[in-house]
Amino acid sequence: MPSISALRLEAGDLVEVGVYNVPELTTKARVSSNGEIYLPLIDYIHVADLTAEEAEGVIQKRLSDGGFVKNPHVTLFVDQYASQGASVLGEVAKPGVYPVPGQQRLFDVISAAGGFTEKAGRSIQVTHRDQPDQPITVPLSRNVTDNPESNIPILPGDTIIVRKADLVYVVGDVGRPSGFLMDSGHLTVLQAIALAGGTGRTADLGAARIIRKGPGGITETSVELKKILRAKAPDITMQADDILFVPTSAAKVFAGRAVEVAVQAAAAASIVALP
Repeated sequence: MPSISALRLEAGDLVEVGVYNVPELTTKARVSSNGEIYLPLIDYIHVADLTAEEAEGVIQKRLSDGGFVKNPHVTLFVDQYASQGASVLGEVAKPGVYPVPGQQRLFDVISAAGGFTEKAGRSIQVTHRDQPDQPITVPLSRNVTDNPESNIPILPGDTIIVRKADLVYVVGDVGRPSGFLMDSGHLTVLQAIALAGGTGRTADLGAARIIRKGPGGITETSVELKKILRAKAPDITMQADDILFVPTSAAKVFAGRAVEVAVQAAAAASIVALP
């Protein structure tokens, strides 16, 4: 697990450098845009991309090689990281950058961001500042206390992304028009209809369709819902963001408006998490 000691210095960090038994060399400096700090006796020294421990070693060598201090013992403390906060993105109430004083835990930072939205998925991607090419996927339960091991430490400069859950929508003449989270697996048309409380008495089962957004735009696929319900046609597996639209037979949907009606209904649908 990354720690403060593993973080690398960058432009804007404020550091305090001390030399044991040489108090006059104690210096506070901010890392410049070109990654350097100015220190008495040894002038400018490049510290960007070094850990605090590595920077201490470089400073000690410069003091020793220059004959300024015999067997110097240098300490470098980071008073302020340029990025004191952690970025929280995705499905949280208030995305943004939140302070991380000391070492915080994941759920503390999520809470500061207002908690999860109803569309939050069951995994979070955390990228530590010192390991930008090694993002970590953290599993998430609906009740966060069920996964205490997911409450990992968060450090300044980390990025947290709460991904959107895979959703399918069932709208139109059904019992409970809703969006259903698919994180627990896939959904078929029959399962989706059951979750939505079945079809209404005035549903036009012959006009049901799946509306899907793809790279080439929006497509409509007819669904033989009447036959599927009677086990006379194979069930259909739905994909993330599919909209299963069951129109009513009581009022015709004007030609060309089915997609518009379905998309508007999906946008207004409540979200239901599957157990």
